[in-house]
Amino acid sequence: MWADTSVKFGNMFGAVAGFLGVLLLLFYLAGAARGRLSRRLAILLLLGPAILLLLVGIVIPAIRTIYLSLFNEDSTKFLGAGNYTWAFGNSDIHQVLLNTLLWIVVAPLLTTGLGLVLALLVDRLRGQAIYKSLIFMPMAISFVGASIIWKFVYAYRDPSQPQIGLLSQICLWLGWHHPPNWILSHPLNNFLLMIIMIWVQTGFAMVVLSAAIKAIPEDITEAAVLDGAQGWRLFRNVTIPMIRSTIIVVLTTVMITTLKLFDIIRTMTGGNFGTQVLANEMYNQAFTEFNNGRAGALAVLLFLAVVPLVAYNVAMLRKERGIR
Repeated sequence: MWADTSVKFGNMFGAVAGFLGVLLLLFYLAGAARGRLSRRLAILLLLGPAILLLLVGIVIPAIRTIYLSLFNEDSTKFLGAGNYTWAFGNSDIHQVLLNTLLWIVVAPLLTTGLGLVLALLVDRLRGQAIYKSLIFMPMAISFVGASIIWKFVYAYRDPSQPQIGLLSQICLWLGWHHPPNWILSHPLNNFLLMIIMIWVQTGFAMVVLSAAIKAIPEDITEAAVLDGAQGWRLFRNVTIPMIRSTIIVVLTTVMITTLKLFDIIRTMTGGNFGTQVLANEMYNQAFTEFNNGRAGALAVLLFLAVVPLVAYNVAMLRKERGIR
């Protein structure tokens, strides 16, 4: 056993040492080169690893996924657009797409709106760093960990028994003697699961929007106040226009996170009880049904949905950077 372990560690250190040796050799050659060759070597050293990782991690898997989506479950028969026809023609997948659409509309809007409200309120308090840290703290928890926490909040027991679910206990205290089984109640369960996403992501939205609000030049705010803008008018006519690009960036970032949603659904319901979403259905098709064709088609649809949001987010960041 110890011999095998030492061999494994030796192989690992040997691989790391070999990698470092190749890097040192390349840097030495780049430093020794002169003229046009030095420039080309520098470009190769800086861009080569990034391009290689991009090809291995994104481009090649994306091409292979598109290829698999055109074949049957074991890639032995060419189906063309058959898997995509199945995706848009299957009633169960219609529910999956509807749930996914509901998630990417409701959760990002509520997260961004709540983050903006908290940014405005917390910035007026003394010791705001403490409050911001507490609100931001859920961001340090994984979606799986957050789901386990909220699983206890939504836990259901018969009202005659001692309750372990916080939500059910609060309902009993308020006089609701027969609260429902929250996770089994459709479509309420979808919105209850969204609360987990909102709880985790609100701190991110608050911090980014708070920084944007503080970056508004004071002379603009003072000029607006001298012109009679106060309260809601100041917020609507000055604050919102000045941080509009940041709001859009936060909104699209949360949308991208929501669109790739997997952990919460997998941990809380496994996609049952009408809560299935696109990413989890893709996982089921690949690793439960072992249908690579349908899983590939769903992955391509997910990719096509994410790309416009990413492109728009990058465009807004460039625009904001150009303004600065």
